[in-house]
Amino acid sequence: MRIENASYRLSVHDPRLLPPDSLPEIAFIGRSNAGKSSALNTLAGRRRLAFVSKTPGRTQLINFFAVDEDAFLVDLPGYGYAGVPHEVRAHWDKLVGEYIFHRRALAGVVVVMDSRHPLTPQDQRLLDWLLPSGRNVHVLLSKSDKLSAQAAHRTLAQARKDLSKVYPGATAQLFSSLKRTGTAEAVACIETWVAEHKQKAPAQGE
Repeated sequence: MRIENASYRLSVHDPRLLPPDSLPEIAFIGRSNAGKSSALNTLAGRRRLAFVSKTPGRTQLINFFAVDEDAFLVDLPGYGYAGVPHEVRAHWDKLVGEYIFHRRALAGVVVVMDSRHPLTPQDQRLLDWLLPSGRNVHVLLSKSDKLSAQAAHRTLAQARKDLSKVYPGATAQLFSSLKRTGTAEAVACIETWVAEHKQKAPAQGE
């Protein structure tokens, strides 16, 4: 599997229209403007694989990107944006909730948080919401280039400590789309999840 081979496949606004539940999927989710789309683009080595917008709440669909014929990267709508009508938030809950809790192909969830403001109350609510799903979770502390090296490592240590209380088993790392810091570590995590999911797949089909 080569993540740099990722290409857009389809967008879904209704959970009933999701593609076949077969190849392993790695979902990306994050608070609006935390750097989720930029992280996807960086990992894939592409400038505009996922749309980057300065307007919060721009992604309202589940976007699927095929990685060869081995897996999918899945861009989920951002959360925590203000000024959005109730019906839009309700749609997010239904669309993303159905996907997270019922998708058999979902191998893990990458949660993107701004390293300058990690584990905000909105982030913690997301993790609380995710916890019953039992999904693998890996946190990218994005925009780490905005911090000094000392501050970045302090932030990482504190985030790991806080995560152990909120979502036991979750892992975290520093990441920068601008400097490409942490790319190899993130790709290794994704590849491990995909491989583990493929190993379990035959048992699920028995």
